[in-house]
Amino acid sequence: MPSTYRKTTSQRSAFGGRRRNYRAAPKQNKRRQGQYIDPARFVKAARPVEAEQYEATHRFSDFAIHELLKQNLRAKGYETPSPIQDQTIPVALVGNDIIGIANTGTGKTAAFALPVLHQLIEDKHARALIIAPTRELAQQIEAEMKSIAKGSGLFGVLLIGGTNIGPQLRDLRLSPRVVIGTPGRIKDHLERKTLRLDTFKFAVLDEVDRMLDMGFLPDVTTIMNQLPAERQSLFFSATMDNKVQMLIENFANQPVAIKHKTSDTSDNVHQNVVRISSSSEKMDKLHDILIREEVEKIIVFDETQRSVERLSNELIARGFKADAIHGGKNQGQRQRALNRFKKSEINILVATDVAARGIDVKDITHVINYTVPQTYDDYTHRIGRAGRAGRIGHALTFISH
Repeated sequence: MPSTYRKTTSQRSAFGGRRRNYRAAPKQNKRRQGQYIDPARFVKAARPVEAEQYEATHRFSDFAIHELLKQNLRAKGYETPSPIQDQTIPVALVGNDIIGIANTGTGKTAAFALPVLHQLIEDKHARALIIAPTRELAQQIEAEMKSIAKGSGLFGVLLIGGTNIGPQLRDLRLSPRVVIGTPGRIKDHLERKTLRLDTFKFAVLDEVDRMLDMGFLPDVTTIMNQLPAERQSLFFSATMDNKVQMLIENFANQPVAIKHKTSDTSDNVHQNVVRISSSSEKMDKLHDILIREEVEKIIVFDETQRSVERLSNELIARGFKADAIHGGKNQGQRQRALNRFKKSEINILVATDVAARGIDVKDITHVINYTVPQTYDDYTHRIGRAGRAGRIGHALTFISH
């Protein structure tokens, strides 16, 4: 009898598909036209806002979900839901479309995973599509859903770029119940006609604002148009701008809005600039910053794949514990670098903007913009990596005199 979580000679992917060796997909290093940003916007004192105390109205044991899911939650030590989980799960369980507005790190994955997995267990013909903006986030969703659904027998596939497409094609032929992926790779399978969405009853879009910021609106629109009209759609986003609102209006059916957003992460970040008069002194100034006692775990942002690799190698040559993450590396290399960073085997991660968008590491103390970001939105995404979990973070931006 096939089991989702049995061990085989190959590593099992989300809900049972095999994951083979990663193979890098060729990528072009695209550069966008940057906007001028007044350097004064990079200087700002932290203004931490004390979070309001939230008293949950439910416990996980109260939710009308399958007993197997409750057992797995207890094994994970989950007892009291976070605010977004407490408010979302009961509404989603009765079939409503959802707009969830919440920061990263508030438990959004379990908020949509529990109602979706419950209904997949109850309805043997139901299938779910989950779209995430980055490979790293898709893998995080896969891992969380896999632990919650342990023992359910649900079978699924992870569709992300930077990997060998062969195992994905094989697993798709087995009609997986759960499909988790990034917009580009999902669209690729739709164009190959190796994936059909007309039988999917559930669609989840996570971090919609980030997805649209990365230019995925055409891909997401194509994907959503191929889903059946009769479905339940769950949208999660940290912000609600015009692009996000328009997408949701086009594809949601009388959604229930649930908002639990704390203050912007950047409010917890001390922001300042590092002025340089020539490129020759830039590396030495970075070195001096990195050896300060208060600098513990750092992301350094640079502009291109080549410059990220070069900077990482220079830091390693100077004795720092560093690694690089960028789109030119295959998914296995990126994941290993991220795991080393999470485990503090290294304390410096050099990254490009796109590669860092899936990083959720709570103990980052400093973000250093070795090059000025292309847009102010990119800047806020970058510095939001520090100042997590109620801590005060620090952001430094290198600018020329």
